[in-house]
Amino acid sequence: MEALLLPILLIAVFYFLLIRPQQKQRRQMVELQQSVQAGTKVMTTAGLLATVVEVDDDEVVLEVAPGVHSRYVRRAIANVVQPQEPVAPVHDDIVPDTAADADDTPTHEPAQAKSEDRTNGDDVR
Repeated sequence: MEALLLPILLIAVFYFLLIRPQQKQRRQMVELQQSVQAGTKVMTTAGLLATVVEVDDDEVVLEVAPGVHSRYVRRAIANVVQPQEPVAPVHDDIVPDTAADADDTPTHEPAQAKSEDRTNGDDVR
């Protein structure tokens, strides 16, 4: 009886750690692929970003560029891309007062070339 307990326990651990999460992930992927409609922005398994134009039984027509349509199978859709909010550009509104900071302005002098040994000492010349 004890000899059967270890293999059964190992099978249960493999099921809950490996098989069950993969089945759940696969089920979610199929639901995502079935819920795609025209106008949805998607990414294919190859990384192509496109917009769904038409949905057939097992195929979708993707617009990869304005006026450029390609036909793919639904299984090629990997992810639905959420539209991103535009990021406001960062402006440096801080303008230094040149009259007040004239004395504090660092001068840029050319760096002097240093002849330092950058070897580790292992090379023989």
